[in-house]
Amino acid sequence: MAAPVTRQVSAWVLSPASSDAERGQPLAAAVAELPVLDASGRRLPFGALFRERRAVVVFVRHFLCYVCKEYVEDLAKIPKSVLRVSFLSERQWEADVTLIVIGQSSYHHIEPFCKLTGYSHEIYVDPERKIYKRLGMKRGEEISSSGQSPHIKSSLLSGSLQSLWRAVTGPLFDFQGDPAQQGGTLIIGPGNSIHFVHRDRNRLDHKPINAVLQLVGVQPVNFMSRPTVIHV
Repeated sequence: MAAPVTRQVSAWVLSPASSDAERGQPLAAAVAELPVLDASGRRLPFGALFRERRAVVVFVRHFLCYVCKEYVEDLAKIPKSVLRVSFLSERQWEADVTLIVIGQSSYHHIEPFCKLTGYSHEIYVDPERKIYKRLGMKRGEEISSSGQSPHIKSSLLSGSLQSLWRAVTGPLFDFQGDPAQQGGTLIIGPGNSIHFVHRDRNRLDHKPINAVLQLVGVQPVNFMSRPTVIHV
């Protein structure tokens, strides 16, 4: 029988090939104290989001980015009950993990973005990108083969046109964040202990969602828009 997922994650995090942050070193206190804003503009320390719980924190590019929109649409399909409890073998396993999205727009864009994507988990913004910078999130596009994302349905042309249309029809013509800023994924907490870091090299280099869920011991989610066909 396969080993529990949590043990697999621990072995990966402690791998000598991993970076310092990925070996479980704590998040710097100065970074944990940097503020994020919620949908009402309330400021709270970044570290407060995972002080007493484990969290998957997904940093997205800008809210007009069609890649971010479609990725978050799939994040929205993750039931909260799945994050609370997962099943390994014949016994019940308490996953107890929180999903958090962080953008870098004004907080005024949070509510429209959630309505657009159907996202109902936690979401905050870092308008000055201070946390992005301190975590080493890349700015600019690195040319590399990121493979075919299971979460992106639009082509570059159609997706870009959709983003442009949302920009010109919105109340403010802006990119809702720095278009050159890349995102990433962090598994952290409780406290400032970092368990996993993925920094996107370009807009398509996000970590597949089920790969992240596996790292925290959560059941995979079917993101297919059509029913799954089982061949017998």
